[in-house]
Amino acid sequence: MPLHRLKDYYPNYRETLADGQMGDLDSYSIYTQGEDRVGTAKDLLVDDSGRFRYVVVDTGPWIFGKNVLLPIGLANFDYDKSRIYVNGLSKSQVENLPEYNDNTVVDERYEDRVRGQYQPLAKGRSNRQFLGSNYATPNDANRMNALDSDRQRPLESNVRGTSAQANTNTYDYDREPHFYGLSDQDNHGPLRLYEERLVAHRSHNKVGEVRVGKQVKTEAAEVTEPITKERVVIERHDVTGQPTVGADHAFENQEVARMEVYEDEVTAEKQAFVREEVNVRKETEQETVRLRDQVRREELDIDTDGNPKVKR
Repeated sequence: MPLHRLKDYYPNYRETLADGQMGDLDSYSIYTQGEDRVGTAKDLLVDDSGRFRYVVVDTGPWIFGKNVLLPIGLANFDYDKSRIYVNGLSKSQVENLPEYNDNTVVDERYEDRVRGQYQPLAKGRSNRQFLGSNYATPNDANRMNALDSDRQRPLESNVRGTSAQANTNTYDYDREPHFYGLSDQDNHGPLRLYEERLVAHRSHNKVGEVRVGKQVKTEAAEVTEPITKERVVIERHDVTGQPTVGADHAFENQEVARMEVYEDEVTAEKQAFVREEVNVRKETEQETVRLRDQVRREELDIDTDGNPKVKR
C-alpha cells in the first residue's frame, strides 16, 4: 500500500485533525523518555485510507540532520506542549535507521529495516492497549474517509516519498499494532469537565474627594466694659442766725468754685486669636462584600448500550 505525505493528502489537517488540537505538525519536537530532545517532526505518512503510519523525524544536530521514520504506534502525542515522546529511543537505534528523504521508496524491504531497529521498543507494548484505529481521534477517521475520490487515490505524480514500486507494497499494518496502533490514551486523551467559579477581582477606585479649606464669615459681636463717670453735686443750705454783713458789701458776678468732671470712654479694637486647630488624615476600614451570580458546571453523562461493565 503506498504512503503519502499528510501535508499533501490532507492540507487542512491543522484545523481539524485531533479535533483541532494538533496544530502545525512542524512545531512538534521529538523527546525521549528522559526529556532529551532528539529532533523535530517534519511530516506524517498516511496510507490510502488516511491511517497514520509514520512520523517523519528530522534529527537535527543529534544525528547530523538525518531524517528517519518513526512508526506511529511508538509516538505519544502531547498536544498541549507540542511534543512527541518516544520512550526508550536510543541514539544507536536512530543511527542504524535507514535515512528518509523526498525520493525514498518506502517499500516493504525499507519498512522491515525500520521495524527491525524499533523492535525493542515495540515489545513492551501490549496488543490489548490498542483500538485498531490509527487516527488521532475517532472524528479523524470520519474526516479522512470523507475525502473525495481524487484525494483517496494514490498521489503518484505529486506526492514525494512514493513511487510506482511502492504500489506493490501489500504489507498489513494492522497485524502489528505494536508499531502502528494508537493506544486508547493516544486516541482520546482525557475527557475534561469544566465548571464556572466566581472569582473576585479587587480594584482600588476613586469614589470621591474631600477638600478642607477656610472661609471668612462676618457676624455681629459685642463686648461689655464697666466705665466710671464723674458728676458734680451742688448742695445748697439756708443760713440763719448769721450776723449781717456791712452795707458796703459789694455784689459781684464772679466764679465761686471751679471743678473738672471726668468720665471713662470705651473704644473697641479687633484682634485675631487661634480659635481651634484642624488635622486632616485618612483611615482605612475593612469590610466583607458578598457577590452572588449563577455559575455553570459540566457533569459527566454516561450512556451505555447493553450490559457493559463500567468502572466509575
